[in-house]
Amino acid sequence: MTPIITIDGPVSSGKGTIAGALAKAMGWHLLDSGAIYRVLGFYAQQQGISLSDEAALLPLAEQLPVVFKQNEQGGVNVWLEDAEVGNTIRAEAVGELASQVAVLPAVRQALLARQQAFAQAPGLVADGRDMGTVVFPNAPLKIFLTASAEERAQRRYKQMQEKGFAANLAALIDDIRARDERDMQRSVAPLKPAADAVVIDSTHMGIAEVVNTILGHAQERHLYK
Repeated sequence: MTPIITIDGPVSSGKGTIAGALAKAMGWHLLDSGAIYRVLGFYAQQQGISLSDEAALLPLAEQLPVVFKQNEQGGVNVWLEDAEVGNTIRAEAVGELASQVAVLPAVRQALLARQQAFAQAPGLVADGRDMGTVVFPNAPLKIFLTASAEERAQRRYKQMQEKGFAANLAALIDDIRARDERDMQRSVAPLKPAADAVVIDSTHMGIAEVVNTILGHAQERHLYK
């Protein structure tokens, strides 16, 4: 079986950054599951499809023309049809679109098999909201990465500024709290740690410290030397 490390957690908890750095350090494949939902929300908007129209979104999800390619920095380039949309889908507005389509049961089911297909040798690091609870429930190492809403908003604010996006810190804090509530209360695959997950609060931790902590757990489970 392909070894898998899942990294779940709330919005802006650093899952993508940590997963990318971890995959690069281990030489494993990377799955950015949140990008799939962002691409779907973005693509649906481009096609003029309502994000509440589950019937219309379903065939779009089943045939979503998206390709993920890991880059030299340990991150992932996201291609939608013939365009690289990695930066575009990171906009806060697109994150809101993703949150809306992610609550639809049929859409989540349509994207499940596509996500599971990323599990290939030598191993996979998968980040998202339900990687350890739904997509890869048998993963030998499950991480639940979190941080305070204020710290997550500050990180998101800095990230958006660096990419040239307009941002308001107070509004980001409110938005993160609202999205946490929606993700935790949704009826399908609510955001929560898997029963056997290792919970890491990164509020006062740097990237290297978090990565090294996860590598330590991987070594304990003989997933990594």
